[in-house]
Amino acid sequence: MKPKILTTLQSYSRQLFLADALAGVTVAMVALPLSLAIAIASGADPAKGLITAIIGGFIISALGGSRVQIGGPTGAFIVVVFGVIAEHGYDGLVLATFMAGLILLIAGGLHAGRLIQLIPEPVINGFTIGIAIIIATSQLKDLFGLTPEQVPAEFFAKLETLWGARVTLSPAALAIGVTAMILIVVLRRIFPRFPGLIVAIAAASAIVAAMGLPVDTIHSRFGDLPRTLPMPTVPFVSGARIVELLPSALVIAFLAGVESLLSAMVADRMIAGRHRPNAELIAQGAANLGSAFFGGLPATGAIARTATNVRAGGKTPVAGIVHALAILLVMLVAAPLAGFMAMPALAGLLILTAWNMCEFHRWKGYLKDRRSDQLLLVLTLVLTVIADLTVAISVGVAVGLAIRLYRRDTPPSDWTEPHR
Repeated sequence: MKPKILTTLQSYSRQLFLADALAGVTVAMVALPLSLAIAIASGADPAKGLITAIIGGFIISALGGSRVQIGGPTGAFIVVVFGVIAEHGYDGLVLATFMAGLILLIAGGLHAGRLIQLIPEPVINGFTIGIAIIIATSQLKDLFGLTPEQVPAEFFAKLETLWGARVTLSPAALAIGVTAMILIVVLRRIFPRFPGLIVAIAAASAIVAAMGLPVDTIHSRFGDLPRTLPMPTVPFVSGARIVELLPSALVIAFLAGVESLLSAMVADRMIAGRHRPNAELIAQGAANLGSAFFGGLPATGAIARTATNVRAGGKTPVAGIVHALAILLVMLVAAPLAGFMAMPALAGLLILTAWNMCEFHRWKGYLKDRRSDQLLLVLTLVLTVIADLTVAISVGVAVGLAIRLYRRDTPPSDWTEPHR
């Protein structure tokens, strides 16, 4: 459970720091617009995304069990966070995040990091694709500039409402959103190590400002972003509130644990390293406690940002700490500029994020899996989209474990019918 930073600092050098600093700043430029967009899509104030990236990202790198893990708010939480805020208010989300942090600390202390191996891969793939579908559909309103009176949370009702509001489509908003998406894809392919994401969002938003287009921005919808971190406060706790929010806290803890450990495993393959799963769970728990104290969102390791860190040359957890401090610096100095980011551009960014979450390059492999695995993936996906993430995970894990037990070769029973 020893944090990786204590191991890496024993042989730290000026050369390593320069590599980590460059990688940390690069990842910060990617994480900044993503953090804002994820917070907005979750139904929260955009500043909450920055707070989570700063506090959660710092703690995950300082205490985590991976050399290159980058933490912060992620798209996987959008669905559950939106639901908790809608049902229990933002104070309910803060308490649920706090409870999830405690659960993760206990899990790490009990050496539960290896239990991820018991979660069937089709379940992980199914709810990830389902979450991606929900994220993409939730961004259609801003991408097309639609102005329905109210967008319901239920999937099919949402699609029906958006279709009914098609006459309000804004060509300017659609043009800005598509422009941002094209720039992101082109810059990512031509300059894979360059933080083209922030450049694309900034360029699309600059077009809106320069031409005076009737397109929503962060400032026009939410007002000025704060230029300082809030003072830490302890969430209000009561017995009834704990019971009410326990299911949400368990889902947040599950998602944080699974996504962070998956991200750490991906990073291991990229750097030929080996992470410490129990230290990673403890770091996730501490990060979510810290985020809750500052009124932030749930935090976890982010696969895309971790991969960006590796490609940018990050070598140790110092890169993640630099990433958090760089976002803090932007918040202190350039918060008004971030307010000019165009909402359709951020919507386009999240739609591309959802596309990447689907991992279409792996679908051909899914078709070669066992029929039971295919059905389990589809079951989890459908339940995630049309029912509830809690139901999808519970049913998926239960059915997956039942299938695993059924496949296991068990010796025949030695029980014989007794004589009567």
